[in-house]
Amino acid sequence: MKILNRPLRAAGLASLVTLAALAVGVTLPAWAAPTRYEAESATISQGVVESNHAGFSGSGFVNTDNAVGSAVQWSVTLPSAGNATLTIRYANASGANRPADIIVNGTTVAAASAFNVTSAWTTWTDKSVTALLAAGTNTIRVAATTAQGTANLDYLDVEVITAPSETLLSRGRPATASSVEDATLPAANAVDGSTTTRWASAAGVDPQWVRVDLGAPSSITRVELNWEAAYATGYRIEVSADGSAWTSVYSTTTGNGGTDAITGLGANGRYVRVYGTARATQWGYSLWEFDVYGTGPSVPPSPSAPPSPPTGTTPVAINGQLRVCGVKLCNRYNQPIQLRGMSTHGIQWYPQCVNDSSLNALATDWNADVLRVSMYVQEGGYETNPQLFTDRVHGYIEQATARGMYVIVDWHMLTPGDPNYNLARARTFFTAIAQRHANKTNILYEVANEPNGVGWPAIKSYAEQIIPTIRAIDADAVVLVGTRAWSSLGLSDGSSETEVINNKVNATNIMYTFHFYAASHGSSYLNALSRAADQIPMFVTEFGTQEASGDGPNNFTQAQAYLDLMAAKKISWTNWNYSDDFRTGAVFTTGTCGTGPYAGTSRLKPAGVWVRDRIRTADNFPTG
Repeated sequence: MKILNRPLRAAGLASLVTLAALAVGVTLPAWAAPTRYEAESATISQGVVESNHAGFSGSGFVNTDNAVGSAVQWSVTLPSAGNATLTIRYANASGANRPADIIVNGTTVAAASAFNVTSAWTTWTDKSVTALLAAGTNTIRVAATTAQGTANLDYLDVEVITAPSETLLSRGRPATASSVEDATLPAANAVDGSTTTRWASAAGVDPQWVRVDLGAPSSITRVELNWEAAYATGYRIEVSADGSAWTSVYSTTTGNGGTDAITGLGANGRYVRVYGTARATQWGYSLWEFDVYGTGPSVPPSPSAPPSPPTGTTPVAINGQLRVCGVKLCNRYNQPIQLRGMSTHGIQWYPQCVNDSSLNALATDWNADVLRVSMYVQEGGYETNPQLFTDRVHGYIEQATARGMYVIVDWHMLTPGDPNYNLARARTFFTAIAQRHANKTNILYEVANEPNGVGWPAIKSYAEQIIPTIRAIDADAVVLVGTRAWSSLGLSDGSSETEVINNKVNATNIMYTFHFYAASHGSSYLNALSRAADQIPMFVTEFGTQEASGDGPNNFTQAQAYLDLMAAKKISWTNWNYSDDFRTGAVFTTGTCGTGPYAGTSRLKPAGVWVRDRIRTADNFPTG
């Protein structure tokens, strides 16, 4: 185990993997003197005892055969059960890592653990794992996982832990990162206690970071980092009380991978992060585990305290930061809620309909909970002037926030229908939005309005690329993912909701979108939404009472059937659209925008009167 004392770095010990069974709050004892077990005295499977390389302990070392499964197994007897550090001394001048499983009593505690190259066969170094040993006889086995066998093995030291000292504070705590390589490698993997899952940052970019929220100010004594092959040669350990102002408590420019045990920190903070400044490879930074130890929080962790009562009466003041719980959208009290509101028309065509007066009416006369800001990508929108439209969205977010409404930032891709066509643009746009508004609690990101002409796997792939861009900056916001065939769950292409249910996006805190127009989408669509909502989180970000064109006759009966279903299953919705467009789906009569009035019903079309009445009904926002 590399023990890196602050500010001094001790040489020799090479890698520590913390056993997954050590959960948050488990007390770890202090170190006792180790007992040595020579490799030449162990049980050898496919290997020989040799003594032709100097520097070994005892009478020799074991050279395992070049074969998968070649192994050395020790027998260790203890008077009582307890945690122990197992340190294996080895040499490897083969020119390549020779990984091996480390197996304790039949359980693999370090899978394919790296036995990295040493400078010569006479240069010996150490690898360590922490494991729970039983009272009586234990077997500890190192078994090669590749056809090259494993390193030359000299001895096993068993260091039994005997007295309480510190607790593992980071296991299972909320973690965020500056970026992820893809959605399967999130920050949470670094604190999940598993050495088979990892966090990885975007490739080729410095600096990058991963951080963990301990839940309360804590005394931090040591940090253990279990690096994957993409390790840092330069990095800092930093702590913070608020997640904004950081203090470095350890730094190095000579990292060499494996696992670093950084001891003697004596730091205090709620947040701890690894801040990588120099990569060892062309890839990013990657950690199997990021463990933070200390003597415990100086105040009770925040999850134990219930959220404070609402301080206002607006939707955001009552509900706070939203999250997905099960298949529902939940508020800060972990209670399922339904949001109801309006979508703008394209803000390249109808910016005059989104102003102080119209938003005052939406918030206080309509009593809307949410505003969807529809920014078309093509059709004369974002691609024609990215800065103008980004700034326009910024402004609408600020206006809605001032009125206590939630905001859906709608990346209104439509033509072309493959969201991957606009992936680079989406990354630029959502990065700008998240950087400015990440500290707000009222933002939802809709990353693909209506994918069309493309299959679900392509949409899923896009989502798994764009979500990490947002998560790297705004870790808490709900992300809304469009579905196949104009967000119909595939129905408009002859498919069904099962294509999403059986192949979900690999990300958390997300919902899937469904769009319907009541005069075009009858009971088959309604039933599909009902089935889907029982199995995956659904949000209807766009609907109309008319035909799918947004025009034509209203079908209020069918629309009411949808609203009844959504009320019963707490599916949130926004109606299309809050403008004075000539079509029947626009709520205002032509010429209303710019002059008003927007409150009341005098300037509303029939669809506007209908939807306003249904938004105005009392919300049910439980706070218990």
